[in-house]
Amino acid sequence: MTTMTDPEVQRLRRLDACAVSDAMDKLQLPGVVTGLTQRSGGGRIAGRAVTMKVGPGQPPPGPAKHLGCTAIEQSDADNVIVVEQRSGLEAGCWGGLLTLGAKVRGVAGVVADGPLRDVDEAIAYEFPVFSRSLTSRTARGRVVELGVQVPVTIGAAQGGEVVVQPGDYVLADRSAVIFIAAADIQRVLEAAETIVAKEAAMAKAILTGTPIGQVMGGNYEHMLNT
Repeated sequence: MTTMTDPEVQRLRRLDACAVSDAMDKLQLPGVVTGLTQRSGGGRIAGRAVTMKVGPGQPPPGPAKHLGCTAIEQSDADNVIVVEQRSGLEAGCWGGLLTLGAKVRGVAGVVADGPLRDVDEAIAYEFPVFSRSLTSRTARGRVVELGVQVPVTIGAAQGGEVVVQPGDYVLADRSAVIFIAAADIQRVLEAAETIVAKEAAMAKAILTGTPIGQVMGGNYEHMLNT
């Protein structure tokens, strides 16, 4: 099992998606995507994106290779594999053997905007996978891997659609999946850590008897403005 070495990934893993979402709001940055459900594994994941685009068409030239293998081979514990399969075809873009391969490799997790196959296997492996939907339908004869480490589009077109670049930062938990451009990671982390510290102080005040209306009235409503 590989261990994480990226200090920003380590800091990101200590933050929940809601705090980071608040930080993104404060900084007026896009990147928050909802509707990608955690199907397996426990707790949040964070890492740098290794991207993969899947859809109908012809695979890139070269020797035939099963979709997902290259992404796994290029990933480690600092990485989250991010898959786009927004073709509208019901065809798996991630499955059981890929989940096992990623787990053995030590990958942090997978975020798939598309259908996941073999969800029971992912649950049994206790490997974190987030996906848009579930299916039993194979990719074979339906979709192919169109590219690895290419820009991918994740999220709903009516709101929350994000273009994810290879190396962007990813945070995912049961509330949301958040993508942060590498150029923005320091200021997002600093803003989110400040928010978490303020909320911890407010929680302590509630636990020690301060009325909740007093705690949340002034501080909470204006937290993102200060």
